[in-house]
Amino acid sequence: MNVMTLSTLTDLTGLEVLDHLDRSVSIPVIDGLQAQGDLIVVPHRLLREAVTTGRWTRTSAVPLSGIELLRSAAGGNPHSLVGDAGICTWSTPVHDTRGLALGILDTEVVAYLIHPEHGATGIAPGRYVIGRQREGGTEVHLGSRVQLVAD
Repeated sequence: MNVMTLSTLTDLTGLEVLDHLDRSVSIPVIDGLQAQGDLIVVPHRLLREAVTTGRWTRTSAVPLSGIELLRSAAGGNPHSLVGDAGICTWSTPVHDTRGLALGILDTEVVAYLIHPEHGATGIAPGRYVIGRQREGGTEVHLGSRVQLVAD
């Protein structure tokens, strides 16, 4: 099994990370829940009933140069999804009863999320929902307030 380093991934994709990150570090590959800043990656099987595709959903190949999924709060740094075109696809928009999903990733090989401040994480082959994270707030008059995580 080949180990991907941050240096190798940034060289392959052309995407940059900030200087404070150690580029020699091996990128972990996870097949379960994982978070990167204000994004969360969830195996689709856990959200099968809540997140579905529709006739309006479009699927596109994820290029090695990446797809920007979300730009951090106040127009900051982007979260980019990178993979091998043809065996890694991104489907959006999707229906999500929770209102958090950005799309569905289907990949036959390891795909990666890259962020300039956070570095990169690997996503094992499979089907995943990638969406916004939310956090519970304080009680208000008629219930609880829910906020999106801001990165």
